[in-house]
Amino acid sequence: MEYALQTNCLTKKYRNFQALDNLTMHVPKGSIYGFVGKNGAGKTTLIRIICGLQFETKGEFELYGVKSNDPKIFKTRRRIGAVVETPSIYLDCSARENLRLQYKVLGIPNMKGIDEILKIVGLENTGNKKAKNFSLGMRQRLGIAVALCGNPDFLILDEPINGLDPQGIIEIRELLLKLNHDRNITILISSHILDELSRLATCYGFIDNGKIVREMSAEELEASCRKCMRVSVTDMNVLVRVLDEMGVDYKLIDDKICDIYETVSITKLTLELDKDNCELLTVDNHDESLESFYISLVGGEAK
Repeated sequence: MEYALQTNCLTKKYRNFQALDNLTMHVPKGSIYGFVGKNGAGKTTLIRIICGLQFETKGEFELYGVKSNDPKIFKTRRRIGAVVETPSIYLDCSARENLRLQYKVLGIPNMKGIDEILKIVGLENTGNKKAKNFSLGMRQRLGIAVALCGNPDFLILDEPINGLDPQGIIEIRELLLKLNHDRNITILISSHILDELSRLATCYGFIDNGKIVREMSAEELEASCRKCMRVSVTDMNVLVRVLDEMGVDYKLIDDKICDIYETVSITKLTLELDKDNCELLTVDNHDESLESFYISLVGGEAK
């Protein structure tokens, strides 16, 4: 498998604080890599190192096979477009003016690509409207447009949907899917909004306390987010005894609700419970969410 990015035991220390702890990860070429972690887990530190905004304490990374200590890494970084923390835009300039300025920064003499980029991000009709008068979603799309200048094939986005309203989230999602599918751009997207991330990512890396605790494909995650039958009863003690006797896998949610992870005959279960005057109140199909899976990996809250 080809990788756009690989890291090997990447470590970053700030005096007495270790932001990255021997972090090893693999971002497949052409993927949408969901980089999942709590605030402070090390996501932004990793992104800043990859983009050359900070330097690692030890360890290394590779961009398209070029090692971080190779002088060629500076040229290879030109294949990256990034929005780190907040979009890098000039608020007193229009969308077109922002892109023209970025073209000049990159030393691109031909401005013909600007119209195409504005159309891709849905800002082609904003005219002379200044970015300070844009909605938050429009500013985020403009930040992505700036990142697309120079025709990168690897896009790195740090919490791109944080603070957006539902419509803004949908617009960013559709944009990223289009960039990935139509232009084959590899995307690394860090986020703690896990429900939305699950609509985008083709693979995941879960980070906690500066370490990657798990990497997996979307298919592997779907299999791990186990489907179950959620039942509620009048007497949990009776249900536990019956399920133990049946030898099935289950998890207690509270004193009334239980998740059963195997196919069980509802009729048989009802009859067994009825023997001890326990009533089966409700039965629903239930899937474990990405957020629940993440919490099971690292503990605590997803944010």
